[in-house]
Amino acid sequence: MSMLILQLHRPPVPRGLGLRRPRLGPLDKRALTFRKYNTFQISGGVGGNALAETNQAFPVDMSNPGAVSKADLAILVAARQTAENAETAFNSAVAAASGAAASALDVGKTKNKVLKLRTFEMLVQVQQARGSTDKDAQLADIQKKLAANVKLDQANKGKKSQSVSFTADVQPK
Repeated sequence: MSMLILQLHRPPVPRGLGLRRPRLGPLDKRALTFRKYNTFQISGGVGGNALAETNQAFPVDMSNPGAVSKADLAILVAARQTAENAETAFNSAVAAASGAAASALDVGKTKNKVLKLRTFEMLVQVQQARGSTDKDAQLADIQKKLAANVKLDQANKGKKSQSVSFTADVQPK
């Protein structure tokens, strides 16, 4: 509807001058907005459903990766890097904890790895769809690691999962 309004309110172009009205392209369709790690992280709760939780947190239509907006790609890049950086917070927290607390943090760390690897997989698929030709080996490696961590997460089904607070968010560029 907004495109129609824009078209109706354009000044008329005099006929016969060889001028054309500029065509409006499709609006930049965004699925994502920037959020801080502590609001998009999936490490709390219980294990077993990390892939679905990641897909829900980052609802990008990957049926046509080339159609993903530049803004959404920038958010995926930032989220992946932030999740990777948060992994160091998990490492420190797991090392400092013991017993059930360490186990819950370890389940959370696995869920964070799924988040990191799934966002990485999505962004590499978008890059490939946009013409990057050197990403096949990288994507295969990411998918292998993602499958292994999804399997670990599924083995943790129903187990308590603990998140860490992480505030060193990477901003989209």
